[in-house]
Amino acid sequence: MRPLAANLISSLSYLSSNVGSPGEAVLLAHTAYMGARHRASAATQALLQERIAWAHARAGELREAQKALAEAELVYERRNPGEDPPWVYWLNRDEIDVMAGRCYTELHRPRSAEPLLRNVLDRYDEDRVRENVLYTSWLAESYVQTGDIDQAAAAATRALILSTRVNSSRSRQRVQFLRRQLARTPHARSVRDFEELYREMEVS
Repeated sequence: MRPLAANLISSLSYLSSNVGSPGEAVLLAHTAYMGARHRASAATQALLQERIAWAHARAGELREAQKALAEAELVYERRNPGEDPPWVYWLNRDEIDVMAGRCYTELHRPRSAEPLLRNVLDRYDEDRVRENVLYTSWLAESYVQTGDIDQAAAAATRALILSTRVNSSRSRQRVQFLRRQLARTPHARSVRDFEELYREMEVS
């Protein structure tokens, strides 16, 4: 029961991180891990560490986020699938790299984020459309941070097109976020092309 309770608490931490309560999120994430670390499978511990990393990233705490990411990688290497609860089935090496990429993007460390996200997307299952939209949006954001506007617009365009194939408010929010980011460089041809496509799709 402790691992399940920890998963629920860490999920609440994740939600708190995303609605702007970083202090609460950090506390919840650490509480979840400490309460279950001796009874949770290795993959479950990795998941709990991932949520600690995200909470610290949202709080702007680079060192703490890096520590949790490193711990997640270390413990994941000791996983035994036979010990895992059903609800951790989705966690794999790619998802761990995506979370690291997201954290580094959130922390404005795009040079660390970009290769992680790009490498995962190069081999990611195209049928998982919602995940592709979200992961591509973080890749686009990392390009915005490095000033690679054409790359950012290309990734944002891919996210935009994919978003039309899935009914996901989160996907739409991420594309809208990218639109606002790209609007800061309205004179770039790639940005104008993205904006034109966005308006066409919005009308249709």
